Amino acid sequence: MNVLNVPYVATALYNNSPDALSGIFSSIKPDKIVNEPWPGTGVKPEVEFKIAYSDDSLLLKFSVKEKHFRAVHKQINDAVYEDSCVEFFIGFEEEGAYYNFEFNALGTPLVGYGEGKERIWVDPSIVSTIKRAGLINIAESDVLPYQWDLTVVIPFKVFYNHQITTLQGLSCRGNFYKCGDELAEPHFLCWNNIIADEPNFHLPKYFGELNFN
Repeated sequence: MNVLNVPYVATALYNNSPDALSGIFSSIKPDKIVNEPWPGTGVKPEVEFKIAYSDDSLLLKFSVKEKHFRAVHKQINDAVYEDSCVEFFIGFEEEGAYYNFEFNALGTPLVGYGEGKERIWVDPSIVSTIKRAGLINIAESDVLPYQWDLTVVIPFKVFYNHQITTLQGLSCRGNFYKCGDELAEPHFLCWNNIIADEPNFHLPKYFGELNFN
């Protein structure tokens, strides 16, 4: 099982602005999403992520390079997993239920809570408090021409089933993913490996460990 130690960042250093996080994240070591439990026939994307937390938010940055690109969904809780998509799932303590955060390259969010694939979609008024900033480039490369970054600030209040006042000292369960169900060459990547016959990210027994320092 993968174990990740999550560093603390003072809120005052970025003032709740995802754009201002670039300098802070530059000092944090990236982790890679490299496991491909269900290998496709296309070129495997290159995906990195960084994670930190502040006094009132969870902070994420994804960096993606991929051969194919799709960014269609624009409404909160749309099926963004059909697009070029990154995902983060987190469960607190040892409970079965967990939160899923899914974002396409435009930053459109899909957020749910529940056990397995039985999800309750979080109210859009709550999801809209998640701050997002992204950058999309087309590089001069025949292999992985589409390159995009996405930075996300998730306020603790989005974890609406929990009274989170701080993450410091918590040990949680979680995983990070990259997918694109409707891409020309679909792929399904994960940080902590999954063993299953068919693509399925909703298997919390394969979550890794997240320790908030």
